[in-house]
Amino acid sequence: MVEKSVLKEVLDLATARGGEFADIFIEEKRSTGIGCEAGKIERVHSGVDIGAGIRVISGESTAYAHTNDLSRAGLLEVARIVSHAATGEKKEISLDFKKIKPLVDFQFKDKPGDVSTGRKVELVETADKVARAVNGEKIKQVMVGYGDVVQNVTIANTEGDYVEDERIRTRLMVNAVAASGPLIQTGYEAVGSFCGFELFETYSPDSVAEAAARRAVAMLGAKPAPAGKMPVVMASEAGGTMVHEACGHGLEADLVQKNLSVYAGKKGQVVAAPEITVFDDATIDSRYGSYRFDDEGAPARRVNLIENGVLTDFMYDRLTATKDGRQSNGHGRRESYQHKPIPRMGNTCIAPGKTDPAKIIRETKNGLLVKKMGGGQVNTTTGDFVFEVAEGYLIRDGEIGPMVRGATLTGNGPEVLRVVESVGSDLGFTIGTCGKDGQGIPVSDAQPTMSIKELIVGGTAQGTTSGSIRRI
Repeated sequence: MVEKSVLKEVLDLATARGGEFADIFIEEKRSTGIGCEAGKIERVHSGVDIGAGIRVISGESTAYAHTNDLSRAGLLEVARIVSHAATGEKKEISLDFKKIKPLVDFQFKDKPGDVSTGRKVELVETADKVARAVNGEKIKQVMVGYGDVVQNVTIANTEGDYVEDERIRTRLMVNAVAASGPLIQTGYEAVGSFCGFELFETYSPDSVAEAAARRAVAMLGAKPAPAGKMPVVMASEAGGTMVHEACGHGLEADLVQKNLSVYAGKKGQVVAAPEITVFDDATIDSRYGSYRFDDEGAPARRVNLIENGVLTDFMYDRLTATKDGRQSNGHGRRESYQHKPIPRMGNTCIAPGKTDPAKIIRETKNGLLVKKMGGGQVNTTTGDFVFEVAEGYLIRDGEIGPMVRGATLTGNGPEVLRVVESVGSDLGFTIGTCGKDGQGIPVSDAQPTMSIKELIVGGTAQGTTSGSIRRI
């Protein structure tokens, strides 16, 4: 997008007044969104966003500015602006860009730009019709949303690192509303991946639509959930919403360094049950939170955060890594060129154990089985949470009993990890858009089936309250 000779000029000017480090992030993003409501295509939009962000780090201060003008003059003007934030003598830099290689590669089979808008609209219409056909009388409303993003980036810095990367993500969500008399219930299902239109070779629009509609209809016949403290089994289908929200944010290095995390000062200590290993791995093939490089040009890699119950590491970007005297481990992410990078999650997972998931249920005499998580509220500083259960069942004498509605889970994320009794051999993923500091980024989270000794179950939830949780 921009000649290397111009990039060198820009970085040289950005550090003209001093500063330890400067980088530039250039982005061209093409996106398509299609929405269907009330059986009609309500919107079809596509757009292109192009721009660059330039950053200078001087001591513990960061200056950041962005522009849509990718001309030499436009980029130099932004570099001149951020250079004023630096102090000290100018460091001579002799840039000889070296192209960084990723530790993993991804192949895109069916790029969104090669798929006609008509074909995408047809997919959305099919999902709408399938959802409505599940139970024509009880399904009152269906909303279908399709989206794809093709992002091409160039990243360069004063250490001579140079990265060119293409990122493609595709997603589909279906929300169905069912009603019977005064009772109204919803069902939601979403799929997405770091891939092109081939997503729908793995997840058919029909299956996504059916899952959402059948859940909404089934909830009409569900019994009110009981309230009180009880054992809870989190099925792998529920995904890792809890580990992401109530635990993952506390493992991001910026919150740790600001003492805004319950994990601050606890590295090397036991923070979870011995059966618990938590990792973040953006190199997992075709997951929604995957990437080759983070938004600072660091190669993505797997980072073990908690190993067998012991806190071992945090998620770092360049700035927080420098403060701790180490290298970034590939977690500097940003929403767009208009935002500076900060430590963020990619694919955050609890590693599978060795126990048969069916055995976990059999060994739970009475409790609640959670198969689908809804929205909720989380205090990311303390880990305290309240989650809605979108699909849950009572467990009676080791068997799955009746479906319940209106259940909520209340607890503390770190404390929950300490009272996990069994970890299943399976692993289930969910996708979402994670919000932090006004930035939204695509993520996945995963967990195996787990038996939690005790959680507070409330039976009064009537809908979804969105706190720090954002779903697509």
